[in-house]
Amino acid sequence: MIKGDKKTMNAWAFYDWANSVYPLVISTAIFPIFFETVTSTHDADGKTISDMVLFMGFEIKNTVLYSYVIAASFVLVSLLSPLLSGIADYTGSKKGFLRFFCYLGASSVACLYFFKDVSLELGMLTLFLASLGFWNSLVFYNAYLPEVAEVKDHDRLSARGFSFGYFGSALLLISLLILQAFDIIRWVDCFWITGLWWIGFSQITYHRLPGRTSKNKITGKILGDGFRELIKVWKFLTTTRRLKRYLISFFIYSMGVQTVMLMAVLFAKKEIFKDGDTAGLIIAVLLIQFIAIPGAICFSKASSKFGNLKTIGFALFIWILCCTYAYLFVYDEFNFYLLAGFVGFVMGGTQALSRSTYSKFLPETTDTASFFSFYDITEKIGIVIGMVIFGLVESNSGDMRTSVLALILFFVLGLLALFIIPKEDLVRKASDG
Repeated sequence: MIKGDKKTMNAWAFYDWANSVYPLVISTAIFPIFFETVTSTHDADGKTISDMVLFMGFEIKNTVLYSYVIAASFVLVSLLSPLLSGIADYTGSKKGFLRFFCYLGASSVACLYFFKDVSLELGMLTLFLASLGFWNSLVFYNAYLPEVAEVKDHDRLSARGFSFGYFGSALLLISLLILQAFDIIRWVDCFWITGLWWIGFSQITYHRLPGRTSKNKITGKILGDGFRELIKVWKFLTTTRRLKRYLISFFIYSMGVQTVMLMAVLFAKKEIFKDGDTAGLIIAVLLIQFIAIPGAICFSKASSKFGNLKTIGFALFIWILCCTYAYLFVYDEFNFYLLAGFVGFVMGGTQALSRSTYSKFLPETTDTASFFSFYDITEKIGIVIGMVIFGLVESNSGDMRTSVLALILFFVLGLLALFIIPKEDLVRKASDG
């Protein structure tokens, strides 16, 4: 593999096109609406009478259960990804792990077709495995970024990947809505179609990315070899101030960013579209997707002028304003659509720059999967804490709006943590202003 090869870089970015249908269709748009509908009791007018469900003998709010199951999947991702990434780096088998978790996630998404026909416990297990597959595959996908592109191209390529993902997933969602509107498919058919899309388009990425890149053999000592790779990476992280402090900031603000993305539709369905207007929700989701494309591109260009850290700091300031606005003013559809536009713009920039900034700060190494596993752990543990706090605040206050207010703290602390990141590093000098 030649670093900087355009075909390889485009093939790498195309995995975003393939897998981004999961966060849009399953995490954001159709499945959360489907889940809230089938797990709630409604009156003749479509208004929710009860949102309590019975799960493993316990009565719990459906949205709280949803947040806890997703959080649990992130815990397992955080436990598995470091060990597996160490093994992948030692054996040079990132592509194999990427494929495995892609197929696990996509097949689990397809199995959500049966969600209504099985017990709630089995249905939530399928959702759990879909989340596990998606997020673990990202560890190995992201690890290829510093291998396929030069440092100067990281911001632009990362933004291109997210742009591919936003556009491709929006295209699928629109197609699903049209097919459903003409009674060609049912809502549950969206799930197996999404799984098929994910597996099908990922083949473009697999065709260009290299296979095994190491001659190390897989032996009975593979677990020990994986741990040794992790220890080597951990020692570097603990002795490199810039990378370590960036991870601290990323850990904190990811609690807010990912929780907003995962719970936004459920918030809108409970607080804004209480009459069951799914069309309004889908419009908002598509608005976010399409505005995220120029958002990712604009923030990428801004980073080349002002530096990565300053640009991320500006994005976090916008997130603070968005959460404050949601709490104070978003009680009607107009204000929700207005907020959705700002969220989409800053979401694209934050996601793309977070990934590329970390990639820029890495040393020249072949242990990219191990390094990105720590990036993934900080994000996932952050999400777990964010989702659990979000659920606890809603449970104790009885109001999801109060949970949104609590998210502001994550963005404020994450912004403050950016100020302690040194501008220069002993390992690599990267332009971040």
